[in-house]
Amino acid sequence: MPSITRYVLGQLMAATLFVTMALTFAIWLTQSLRLIDYIVNRGLPASTFLTFVALLLPSFLGVVLPVACFVAALFVYHKLAMDSEMVVMRAAGLSQLQLARPALILGVIVTLSVYAISLYFLPASFRSFKDLQHAFRSDFSAILLQEGVFTTVTDEITVYVRERSSEGELRGILVHDNRDPEKPVTMMAERGALVASEAGPRVVMENGNRQEVQPGTGRFSLLYFDRYTVELSDFDNAPQTRWREPKERFLPELLNPADDRRDQRYRLELVAEGHHRIVGPLYSLVFVVIGMAALLAGEFNRRGQIKRVLAAIACVAALEGISLALHDLASRHVAAIPAMYAAVAISLGLAFFVLLRRPARRSQEPAAGAQTA
Repeated sequence: MPSITRYVLGQLMAATLFVTMALTFAIWLTQSLRLIDYIVNRGLPASTFLTFVALLLPSFLGVVLPVACFVAALFVYHKLAMDSEMVVMRAAGLSQLQLARPALILGVIVTLSVYAISLYFLPASFRSFKDLQHAFRSDFSAILLQEGVFTTVTDEITVYVRERSSEGELRGILVHDNRDPEKPVTMMAERGALVASEAGPRVVMENGNRQEVQPGTGRFSLLYFDRYTVELSDFDNAPQTRWREPKERFLPELLNPADDRRDQRYRLELVAEGHHRIVGPLYSLVFVVIGMAALLAGEFNRRGQIKRVLAAIACVAALEGISLALHDLASRHVAAIPAMYAAVAISLGLAFFVLLRRPARRSQEPAAGAQTA
């Protein structure tokens, strides 16, 4: 690899790494705030919270890397032009393609990285994230019974727990059961636990009493018990098998949906997501070529290249909008899938055409009225 290529590529990779870290941290922070509720209100351990956030990282990188690559290419090449280093390279006889080679190498590297994320790391991590989220939401002891809170399990059952030990033991339990409106029951116990059973979750209480008021007569009855069980099976309505969302599936599962009723119902969305996994990473290379076409095509301007930079940003923003629109359209109409590939091919071809075409030079004509000696 020529020394000039290594020099520019090193700057590009450093800038890409910095922009990727900055954008990822910003997105990561905003998404993490949505999970704070699990810590504040549901007692999620910090280690599990960090696992949640880490599993979201591939989905961030798949979006951030193409943008970071484009921003880095614009920044580095604009800096080279402003420092007159680009003029020296052109004077040394480097062609347009040779000048753009470091950025193209970076674009290929990022494209392959995004393919790895899109085809493997994204579905694997997002599947683990959803499985962990589903398991946590199904953990009734973590969700339902919070210390010092009257928790409405269902419309008919309210549970209060004064304290929870690290071993899961409950102390100071109050359960109000109104499943039979004619005979509401209130139970209190010194201690107990929430356990799972084949019939569903249940609260097992020890050393307590059961209070009931007879309707009509208003007679109060009190029953002391050593051990009492309250069934919460009405709350256990979560399905045992969970349908996999498109982001959780690998490419073969997307392009060839199963005969399952829900898979067939969302068949177009699954297929559209599969083709988006194939087309999406190519935008990393497209964005880089657009940036190079904007900054390297045409003549050098000492007053800056702000207009070209803005034009490149506008093109990338428009192309990103077109990509999202086609993805959404393909999830409803299968005829839009070829347009997803056509958009990439056309934009990449036009960007290379502008980059490699020989720039037209301004004609040097004598000023009007000038007299020769």
